[in-house]
Amino acid sequence: MKIRPVILCGGAGTRLWPNQKKHQAKQFIDFGGWTLFGKTLERIKSPLFDDPIISANIKYLKEIKKNLKKYNFKKYKIILEPEKKNTGPAILSSAMIKDIPSIQPLIILSADHLIGKVEKFNDEIQKKKKFLTNSNIFIFGIKPNEPSDQFGYFMTKKSQNFYKVTKFLEKPSKLRAKDIIKKGGYWNSGIFFLRKDSLMNNFKNYQKKIFKSTFLAVTKSKLKNNTYYLNKKAFTVIPSKSFDYAILEKIKDINAIKLNIPWSDLGSWKEILLMFNRNKIKYFKKKNIYYRPWGSYTNLYRGNNFLVKELFVKSNGVLSLQKHFHRSEHWVVTQGIPKITLNNKFFLKKPTETIYIPRGAKHRIENPNKKIVKIMEVQLGSILKETDIVRFKDIYGRVN
Repeated sequence: MKIRPVILCGGAGTRLWPNQKKHQAKQFIDFGGWTLFGKTLERIKSPLFDDPIISANIKYLKEIKKNLKKYNFKKYKIILEPEKKNTGPAILSSAMIKDIPSIQPLIILSADHLIGKVEKFNDEIQKKKKFLTNSNIFIFGIKPNEPSDQFGYFMTKKSQNFYKVTKFLEKPSKLRAKDIIKKGGYWNSGIFFLRKDSLMNNFKNYQKKIFKSTFLAVTKSKLKNNTYYLNKKAFTVIPSKSFDYAILEKIKDINAIKLNIPWSDLGSWKEILLMFNRNKIKYFKKKNIYYRPWGSYTNLYRGNNFLVKELFVKSNGVLSLQKHFHRSEHWVVTQGIPKITLNNKFFLKKPTETIYIPRGAKHRIENPNKKIVKIMEVQLGSILKETDIVRFKDIYGRVN
């Protein structure tokens, strides 16, 4: 029996767009001919997988169908929630539809994950498939490449053929994360592997109210063009709980699939900028290099209300003290140690360190060292032009 992918596609992506009324859901952001949702669909084109089930809300229906057509999916099911109730009800409602047999394996995927070494990922799924039961759950852990406060972690112990999950840890501080990693902790990827009957049994045992209301929402739903419109009255009373909190923290039969592969949820502009930095050869065009007295910059990619650039600040180069009326900026240092002015404060930043420049804030970059400073920058706003610069001080005589 093939594995049925359940893709959670309802996230709003608000973390990337603070204080902005209009924002794009992260899974649908065009990063240059590809989206995270598209990459997720690409991964399940393998013969290992059955037709996908996609959980979302109605405002994303057009984007979802556009991507399904682009990647040539003719058979699928879409489950539309009338309101957000977190991942617990989303996973359960997707698995309750009639055309999933009780013992069919399910792989629960997020629509906004970027995963490398897909063959290794799929190989682990195939190996563990025969060990699925009517009560257990496999959870994918990613070996951390740095201490991060952006992800949850879990601890394990070896037990016969498996690593048993012994403890979940919510997003810790970076200092605490270092200690967790030293003790063998893995990032909780939020990717789960289990059979339908295990999901049903665990919800019946530990979340009776969610199970009952979700069952009603599914059985009373309307099916049209492969799309289930869940019953609003039944769905509204469902308690809002994450799958981790509703189920994982309640049961003991959880096994870890530990992977050392490239993985990211691109959940911050730092991660997105580092992704562009790793792949900048794909985005680089010589005509997009612009030279300035302090060095140069290259426009790598212009998206919907964002622009990704790489700055090169030569030794002793000093940008003007400036501000912008229409944009904010995120910077990630990739080489050198620049001195950064932000309003009345000064910072020295090392590689991989970040800084956020709010709209209207006075700021400046200086390179007092011999080594070239390289900074990845994303500008956010509806107007992203060089004319949106007000200079206050400039050693090259360019004050407005």
